[in-house]
Amino acid sequence: MLQIKKEGIILEKRNLGFEREGVLNPAILFEGEDIHLFYRAVGKGNYSTVGYCKLNLLREVKQRLDVPLLFPQFEYEKQGVEDPRIVKIDDLYYLTYTANDGVNAMGALATSIDLVNWEKRGLIVPQYSYEEFAHLAETKGELNEKYLRFNGKNVVPKNLVKKVLLWDKNIILFPRRINGKLYFLHRIKPDIQIVSIYDLSELTHSFWDNFFLKFNDSILISPKYVHEVSYVGGGCPPIETDNGWLIIYHGVHDTVDGYVYCACASLLDLENPEKEIARLPYALFEPEYEWELHGIVNNVCFPTGAMVNNDTLYIYYGAADEHIACASVSLTELLKELMLNPIPHEK
Repeated sequence: MLQIKKEGIILEKRNLGFEREGVLNPAILFEGEDIHLFYRAVGKGNYSTVGYCKLNLLREVKQRLDVPLLFPQFEYEKQGVEDPRIVKIDDLYYLTYTANDGVNAMGALATSIDLVNWEKRGLIVPQYSYEEFAHLAETKGELNEKYLRFNGKNVVPKNLVKKVLLWDKNIILFPRRINGKLYFLHRIKPDIQIVSIYDLSELTHSFWDNFFLKFNDSILISPKYVHEVSYVGGGCPPIETDNGWLIIYHGVHDTVDGYVYCACASLLDLENPEKEIARLPYALFEPEYEWELHGIVNNVCFPTGAMVNNDTLYIYYGAADEHIACASVSLTELLKELMLNPIPHEK
């Protein structure tokens, strides 16, 4: 069994309006001797922005802004800028996040060349109703019934003036091009899907029409084991290893006390990341301490950022939607364990 070390809480909320309710779900960027955290900060009324701080290798705070780095500026994100992830591809930083307009939660993108000045690129996911999605996705057969359960009419208010869209979030880019293509993960419950493009300009309505017509081909990770039986979603940006792309994602299962969120691990083929080659049959880690079990949302370990230093994988996560914590594990041992749990594929 893998030895996981809970490093504990590394960042707490402050008595500032923009993060008074909680800090959670950070994007992580490890450069030189610095660890950059772009974290979700929650103020009154569940209004979310992105805060910033810089840590040293001992996870001590070197710098922390007392105002948000990113905040709602457009109609599509007026209720919140949530759950960022970050990668650097070539000379450009890509920060993906969930844009919340008070009704819909959708994947969006901002880019920067210096981590200070950010250009918002808007929503990069399909903007379809569930019905529009289902008409296309069911052309080859019925969808898993969970798509209707999590996304259909029965889970949204009927008296809203605003069009209710299919929630598509947890947008996570791979940190380099693969065979010339940009790949990214996204999540329409209950599965994790994958997209490949040469340029962001390809993400048109026509593109998504064709994507949904072949929707089953895009499903990468589906719930398989008890700890993730309800649904799964993207976590940290993929980490390139000799064995494949390491994916740390979140898995959710239902209990009498509500949903439990845990960290999970999978491995994708290096040259063909649309192919999952291994998966842990148990949770990498799950809520166990008081600060993970009780908070704004109970029973949550929600991984969103990771870094490797001297063969140790550090996974940063939101704990009970109120704190930012870290867990660590030997990268070598994790990869060994994954390779003991291969996923068979038809030849």
